[in-house]
Amino acid sequence: MKNYTITVNGNVYDVTVEEAGSGSAPAARPAARPAAAPKAAPAPAAKPAGGAGSIEVKAGAAGKVFKLEASVGQAVKKGDAVVIIEAMKMEIPVVAPEDGTVASIDVAVGDAIESGAVLATLS
Repeated sequence: MKNYTITVNGNVYDVTVEEAGSGSAPAARPAARPAAAPKAAPAPAAKPAGGAGSIEVKAGAAGKVFKLEASVGQAVKKGDAVVIIEAMKMEIPVVAPEDGTVASIDVAVGDAIESGAVLATLS
């Protein structure tokens, strides 16, 4: 048997593993010391009632809205940052897929978002 300490998302687990040739399946035992309960996934952001524009600006990763770089009515060029999301302690700009005018911003700073969520629309 071998003992390992494993950390998953900040939670520490002590596990004991048996060698496969010892005649029994590998065993994992719960931590002997108290470990924090895993956090529940954040609730997905509510779907917007429908953006005013036909070009959608979508999140490439799940995270939290960190900053709004553009405002409704602002002209943006392809590649300009519209929203910045924070994921895994990194700031990730979500950019305009093409030239246009911001028709709607469908999120607010602090909103939890899922990958592929529509953050804004352009017209």
